[in-house]
Amino acid sequence: MERGFILSSQRSRRHPTPGPFLKWVGGKRQILPALLAHRPTEFKAYHEPFAGGGALFFALQRAGLLSTRRNSLTDVNAELVGTYRAIQDDVEIVIKALEQHRYDKKYFYKVRDWEPNDLDPAEQAARMIFLNRAGFNGLYRVNSKGKFNVPFGSYKNPRICDHENLRAVHHALDGIKIPCESFKRITARAKAGDFVYFDPPYVPVSDTANFVSYAKNGFSMADQEELAETFAKLVNKGVFVLLSNSDTQPVRRMYADFRIETVQASRMVNARSDRRGPVTEVMVIGGYEPTPSS
Repeated sequence: MERGFILSSQRSRRHPTPGPFLKWVGGKRQILPALLAHRPTEFKAYHEPFAGGGALFFALQRAGLLSTRRNSLTDVNAELVGTYRAIQDDVEIVIKALEQHRYDKKYFYKVRDWEPNDLDPAEQAARMIFLNRAGFNGLYRVNSKGKFNVPFGSYKNPRICDHENLRAVHHALDGIKIPCESFKRITARAKAGDFVYFDPPYVPVSDTANFVSYAKNGFSMADQEELAETFAKLVNKGVFVLLSNSDTQPVRRMYADFRIETVQASRMVNARSDRRGPVTEVMVIGGYEPTPSS
C-alpha cells in the first residue's frame, strides 16, 4: 500500500557535521527523515553509486550506522570523485587551496575557465567546491565537451570554505572506497545483506526540467531502464535497495513490482520561476521492510 509523506521545507541553518560539502541539485537534505525512516533495520555495508552531495551517507555516519570497512561512494563524475578523494587524503591541503578563492563575478569566470587537469588534486577539489558555492543554485552542469558551464550565482555572503565540516567529512571518509565507475558495477560490489541507495539524475517531469548533464554523456531514458534492471538484479541477490526519483509514469512503470512511497520536497531549479516549489518524488524499496516507526 502506498503512503505519502509531507516534510517541512524549512531547513535548519545548522546541521550536525559531517554533512554535505556541496550544494548538489536534487540533494536529499530535505527528505532525509523519510529516507532514514525507510532504511533497512539492519544491514552490512552501505553503497551509494550516485554519490552527489552524499546527504544520506553523512546522515548514516552521524547515526553511527556504518560500521564495516566495505562501505563505498561511487560516481561516474571524475571531478566529483576526485574531490571526495582529495578531502579523504589530505583535507588541510584542500582547505588551504580553497582559502585562496574569493567571491567575485569576474574571478568566478576566470576560475571556471581553468583546465582541471592542469591542477593538482587539492586544487581541483578546491576549484570544484568554489564553483559549486559561488555558482547559480549549486547546479553542476557540463556541456558536450565536458566543460563546466554554470553561470555565476548572486548571493549576499556565501560560505566558500566551511573548515569545520570539511574536517568532519575527512574523518567520515576514512576507509570508504571511492572509485570512479558506473552504477552498473554495483552488482559485483554489493553482497547479500548490504544496503544500496540509488539517487540518480531524475526522470524529467517536463521538457524544461531536464537537468541531467552532470557528466559529459548525460543520463538518458535508456540509462534509467538499465538502472531499473540493476535494481531488480540486486534485490534478487539479497541486497536491500532504496531508490529516489521523480514521481512520473515512466518511473512508476519501471518499478511497478516494488514498493513505492511518495514524499513532498521543494525544488528550486527550473527555467521558469513560477514552476519552482513543492514537487512529489518517490522512494522505491526493494528486498526489505523499512525500519518501523518509533
